[in-house]
Amino acid sequence: MNPAVISLLALMLALIISCISPINVGFIAIALAFLVGHFVAGLKVSAITAGFPSGLFITLTGITLLFAQAQANGTLEKIARHSVRLARGNRGMIPVIFFFLAAGLATVGAGNIAATALLAPIAMSIAGELGISAFLMAIMLANGANAAAFSPFAPTGIIANSIMARIGLEGAAWANYLNTLLAQSAVAFSGYFLLGGLRLFTRDGAHSGQKRLEEIISQKVKPFTRHQRLTLGVIATLVISVVSVQLASVILPGLEVQLDIGLGAFVCAVVLSIAGAADEAQAVKSMPWGVILMVSGVTVLMSVLDKTGGMDLFTRLLAKLSGPDYVYAAIALVTGIISAYSSSSGVVLPAFLPTIPGLVENLGGGNPLMIAYSINVGAHLVDVSPLSTLGALCLACAAGGEDRTVLFRKLMAWGLSMALVGALVCQLFFGYR
Repeated sequence: MNPAVISLLALMLALIISCISPINVGFIAIALAFLVGHFVAGLKVSAITAGFPSGLFITLTGITLLFAQAQANGTLEKIARHSVRLARGNRGMIPVIFFFLAAGLATVGAGNIAATALLAPIAMSIAGELGISAFLMAIMLANGANAAAFSPFAPTGIIANSIMARIGLEGAAWANYLNTLLAQSAVAFSGYFLLGGLRLFTRDGAHSGQKRLEEIISQKVKPFTRHQRLTLGVIATLVISVVSVQLASVILPGLEVQLDIGLGAFVCAVVLSIAGAADEAQAVKSMPWGVILMVSGVTVLMSVLDKTGGMDLFTRLLAKLSGPDYVYAAIALVTGIISAYSSSSGVVLPAFLPTIPGLVENLGGGNPLMIAYSINVGAHLVDVSPLSTLGALCLACAAGGEDRTVLFRKLMAWGLSMALVGALVCQLFFGYR
C-alpha cells in the first residue's frame, strides 16, 4: 500500500485512540511514526526524530515548571482565596470572579489546564457551599480558563503560535488570543444569563448560601509569605520582560534583542529553587507531562505524514468536506467534534494546523489565517465536555452532594452543542473577512 495512505491511516488510528482510550496518544504517535516512517516509507531514524519539536518542548517545560512551583508553594491558591472577597456579599459575582480569575491566571502563563486544575477544587466546593449551580460554575470556570488559552505566554498559545509560524502564519499571537477571548467570553456569559446567574444577586439573608458567603468573607486570609511574594515577583518580571521586548521589536524593527519565554521561565524557576521558595520535586511531579508528551508525539507523527505525502492526502480529503466559502464552518465543526472527545492542544492543533497551506491549495481559495482562527476557536469552545480535560476536572471536583451523573449529562450536551455553535461563530466572524 502507498506510504502516504498508510501514514494517514496511522494518524486516523491515533485520533480514534485519543477519543476512546486513556493511553497517552503521544506515545502511540511516536510508535506509529517509527513503524510507518522506517519500515514502510524507508525513512532514516534520524529523519524521524528530527520531527521532535525540541524548541516547543523546552518552552512548555519551562512555563509549566514555573507555575507548578507557584502552585506548590500556595501562591496561586492564595490569590484565589483573596479574590473571593471581591464578591462583597453578592453570590452572583462568585462565578464571574472565577471566570476572570481563571482567565487572568491563564493569560500570565499558567494556561487553561493549570488554571482549571488549580481553581476547580475551590470553585466547585464554594459553589456547593453557596447553593450555586455546579453546571453554571463549571461553564464559567472552564470557559474563563479557555478564554485566555491562546495567550502568547500560555502553553496552548505557544503550541498554536509555534505551528502557525512553521506554516508561514507569523505575527498572529495576540489576534489568536483576542479571537478566543471574545468567543469564549460570549459563550460563558450567555450560559451565565441562561442558567440563572442574575437570580443569584437576590440577597436573601435567610438563604444558607448567602449566610455561608458572608462567613467566608469575614474570615481573615493570611497575607502572602516571603516566598510567595518572590514567586509573584519573578512571574511579573518574566511577563513584563517578554512584553517589553516584543514592544521594543515593533517600535525598533532593527533591534536584535530576543527573550525566549521558555528559557526565561527556566531562569525564574531556578531562582525560586535556589531561594527555597518551592518544593522542586513536588513541582516536577505536578507538571502536565502527559500533555507535553502528547503534543510532542503527535508532532513527530505529523512530520512523518509530511515526509510520506500523507499530509497532502489529508488536506485533499478535508477539502472535499467543504468549498472555499464554507471551509471556516466545516473545519470548526470537525475539530470541535474531535476535540469534545480528545485533547484540543495536544491532538487537534498539532494535527490540523499544519494542513492549512495544502487545504487552501486544494480548495482553490480561502484565507489561511482565518482557517487557523477557525481551528483554534472551534477546537476550544467544546472543552466544557466532561470528556475533555477542563470539563473532567470540574466534574471530578463537584461538591459531595452533587449528582455527578446529571452533571456529566449536562456538560456533555453543552460541549457537543458548542461544536455547532463554534461552526456558526467561525463562519460569521472569519468567513466574510
